[in-house]
Amino acid sequence: MSDQKIYDVIIIGAGPAGLAAGIYAGRAGLSNLIIEQALDGGQIANTSIIENYPGQNPGGESGSELIERFSKQAELFGSERAQDIVQEVDLSSETKTVKGMMQSYQARSIIIATGSSPRKGGFTGEADFTGRGVSYCATCDGNFFKGLDVFVIGGGEAAVEEAIYLTKLARKVTIIHRRDRLRAVESVQERAKNTPGLELMLNSVVESVSGEDALSEIKVKNVVTDEITVIKKNADDDLMGLFVFVGNVPNSTIFDSELEMNNGYIVTDSDMRTNISGVFAAGDIRDKSFRQVITAASDGALAANSVLQYLSTLDGTLYV
Repeated sequence: MSDQKIYDVIIIGAGPAGLAAGIYAGRAGLSNLIIEQALDGGQIANTSIIENYPGQNPGGESGSELIERFSKQAELFGSERAQDIVQEVDLSSETKTVKGMMQSYQARSIIIATGSSPRKGGFTGEADFTGRGVSYCATCDGNFFKGLDVFVIGGGEAAVEEAIYLTKLARKVTIIHRRDRLRAVESVQERAKNTPGLELMLNSVVESVSGEDALSEIKVKNVVTDEITVIKKNADDDLMGLFVFVGNVPNSTIFDSELEMNNGYIVTDSDMRTNISGVFAAGDIRDKSFRQVITAASDGALAANSVLQYLSTLDGTLYV
């Protein structure tokens, strides 16, 4: 891949939005490069089970299984790939430049599909014990806690789904949630109620974690009574686990000086256009109300179609 090549579109991020954009761009005859710094899939690559993506295995499947098919389709339709960490972008001219740690890339248009990252829990000791008992990915780290006590912070669908998954590995799983009821949809809550080894600690927040070499103590506060409960690891165990699922933050820092944002999310119109001509955004990085795999894939398809229209107006070329 030459530094001098100018693509029709560069897609930053290989999650559902970025890969869908690559599929639609390739089918439209656009030369496209997908840049991803890690594994394909973004956050869904770490999701233990997906049940609501139309056309998937009806019995449920993991995020990594689903995203593997996305990747193969993008490759089939001619998407080129680069593994690189994007550090800077220049969106000011007609030819856009994406500067990665490895090299720079150029294109006539850009689709930003960088998604979001797990939000931190905000409790004392979190950074010190990340990787030593505190985790943000059940499928990545669940095996470290086989036969141990595990706690999950959060009450949304992601938190409850991952807690259910962890019951297959842990001795006991307890969901800690600040409200008096879970926020997950009723079908997921019903599954949680019928899952052996899964308990709830409601109206509660984690105040701090501590230990020596690994996590061995969690201090929890009841938000109604202000009562403090200290949870200690079992005397026969080496550690305990604490998984944090309290939402996400957009991966938009490198774009915030040029693009219109709302709380860190990129503002677009319904066709994924940003405030800069030739620059589009898709998926969880967008300012929108509903973030799911299906909406990310839809965004990617719309963004690719908007790129097609944009390039056609520039040079009058009809892409097929």
